[in-house]
Amino acid sequence: MKEAMFYQKLDGGRVRCGLCRFGCLISNGQRGRCRVRENREGTLYSLVYGNLVAEHVDPIEKKPFFHLLPGSRSYSVATVGCNFRCLHCQNYTIAQPDEASVERSGSFVPPETVVKRAIATGCRSIAYTYTEPTIFFEYAYETARLAKAAGLKNVFVTNGYITAEALAAIAPFLDAANIDLKGFTESFYRDVVGASLAEVLDCILDYKRHGIWVELTTLVIPNRNDSEGELRDLARFIASEVGVETPWHVTQFYPTHRLTDQPRTPVETLRMASRIGLDAGLRYVYEGNVAGEGGESSYCPGCRLLLIKRYGYLVEKNLLSGGRCPGCGTGIEGVWN
Repeated sequence: MKEAMFYQKLDGGRVRCGLCRFGCLISNGQRGRCRVRENREGTLYSLVYGNLVAEHVDPIEKKPFFHLLPGSRSYSVATVGCNFRCLHCQNYTIAQPDEASVERSGSFVPPETVVKRAIATGCRSIAYTYTEPTIFFEYAYETARLAKAAGLKNVFVTNGYITAEALAAIAPFLDAANIDLKGFTESFYRDVVGASLAEVLDCILDYKRHGIWVELTTLVIPNRNDSEGELRDLARFIASEVGVETPWHVTQFYPTHRLTDQPRTPVETLRMASRIGLDAGLRYVYEGNVAGEGGESSYCPGCRLLLIKRYGYLVEKNLLSGGRCPGCGTGIEGVWN
C-alpha cells in the first residue's frame, strides 16, 4: 500500500479522489470506481503500488506508436485495475478484476528495478500500458522520474481520463501518449465504455497543451461506432482541435469479453475510415490489427514517398533522416531521437 496522491479529506471520514475525472466520493472502507484505491479511516491508499501483473519487452509499434523511435523496444508494465468498464476490453482479466483479488495480484517490483531492467534489455522507453496507467499513478510517476533521469522515454497508453492536476504533475517526465478515442458520441461512451466523451476530448487537449506527443487510436466496431458520419466527425475533431500532424490509428475489432455479438471489422471499413481521415486533412492515418493489408506504413505528406515500411509490429525499412523525408525534405512530426 501507498498513500494516494490527489485526494481531499472530507467530513465523516470520506475522501474525494482527484486522480481521474470520475472524482469518486469514497466512504471509509470503500474503494473508488477503479477498485484499486481504498479509503482507510480517512486516508486514501493505492493498493497496487509496484505490484506488476504484466512486465514485457514489446516493439514500440505494438502500443501503437508509429512516430516515436520506430523499430525500438519498450519496457511495458501494468498493475491490475481500470476506471472504465469497456464491454470489449481485450485485457479484462487484469483491467477489471474483482475487488477481492486486487491485493493478491502481481509481484512487487520497485521503480528503480523497472528502470534497470529496461536498460538491461536494450529498451529506449518505458510504456505504462495494458490496463490504465492513471490508476497506478503513484507508481508510474516515481518510475517515470527515474527513467527520465536515466535517459529513457516514458509513454502512456491511456483512455484519456486523468485530471488536469494529475497530468500537470507527470507531464515533465512524460514524452508521449497514445490515447484511445473510442468513439465520437456520448451514447457510445455511456453504453459501451461507461464514461463521457466530452471529458476524453478535454483530456486529449490537455495532453497537447503540455507538449506531450499524442497519437490517437480508434477501435472500429461494427454497428457501434463505424458509421461514416461518426468517423467523419471524429476525424474533423482531430484535424481542427488536436492537429493534422496527429497520427490516427483505426484498428480492427474482434469479438471479446462482453461484446461478442459483432463480427470482426471488415478491412474495407478500415480503408473507409482511413480515406475519411486523409480527406479531413490528417497527414498520417494507419490501419491496425490487419498485418499485410497495406495500411501500416508511413508516407511523406509532401511527396508521398514511402518512408517507413511496416508489417505488423516489424519495421522492414526506415528511410527517415533526421526526421525529414529524404525525397523532398519535408519535416515529419514525431519523436525520432
